[in-house]
Amino acid sequence: MWAGLARAGRLHPAARPERHQVGVLRDLPYAATGLRAHHLDVYRPLAYTGARPVVLYVHGGGFRILSKDSHWVMGLAFARRGYLVFMPNYRLAPKHPFPAAVEDACAAYEWVVRNAAEFGGDARRLIVAGESAGANLATTLAVAATYERPEPYARAVFETGVVPRAVMPACGILQVSDTERFTRRRPLPGWLADRLTEVEEAYLGDGVRGRHPDLDLADPLCMLERGEAPARPLPPFFAPVGTCDPLLDDTRRLKRALDRLGVPCEARYYQGGMHAFHALVFTAIARQCWQDGFTFLGRHL
Repeated sequence: MWAGLARAGRLHPAARPERHQVGVLRDLPYAATGLRAHHLDVYRPLAYTGARPVVLYVHGGGFRILSKDSHWVMGLAFARRGYLVFMPNYRLAPKHPFPAAVEDACAAYEWVVRNAAEFGGDARRLIVAGESAGANLATTLAVAATYERPEPYARAVFETGVVPRAVMPACGILQVSDTERFTRRRPLPGWLADRLTEVEEAYLGDGVRGRHPDLDLADPLCMLERGEAPARPLPPFFAPVGTCDPLLDDTRRLKRALDRLGVPCEARYYQGGMHAFHALVFTAIARQCWQDGFTFLGRHL
């Protein structure tokens, strides 16, 4: 359904990249596997000269659904403001549970750092962003770039030597384990509680916990809440979320954890906003969220 709505949205005349002076390169491989899950799209602003700041945008979908193709509006929104945007696919659960999505996000990060200049980007001005599950992966990439981790894929990110200049996790599910915490806080409709349970079971089920007892990179929020000092300073965060989002508490916890670590975190709470409200770019609340995000980036870039 969501993929169909995204395809329909692309038919609108205002969705055409050329109307915004944006060019799109589709389906470039960032890993030599031949899998479509290891392709990415590049959104290039055509009206700007010189090296552009780079956005690595990781799509959401509960680690189970959606793709770079369903999230075209995010790439277009950044590119029309002058950012060079890389938007990867990644392997999805339950066929590919944790840590497949993290491995792929890390591989995409490495590829972008190596190749951004070829497309007119400046990897020294890298932003990692995403919403929902993508916010989890964006936060995990920031952790991998600043903490010396034992996982080879995280270590490869650290060894690029590139720390994002900013992180933008929107409406994130930042702890995948124990999704029942949301229903313990306040009652949720049964269908919604089931969807949250599905996320955990798909991503962390079938013996994943036995094979990977350390879930830091599935639950980056819990790692940050421990308060361990990073090897390199964490970048500033912009964390928007709607007040009607069932995942709201994770953003509140992220703000508290980063405050304790002394990391700048601008958490914005948008009155009445539902989950991923900012994807509805034609609404006033979404436009405000995007403007706040670009103002934040202007300060930190």
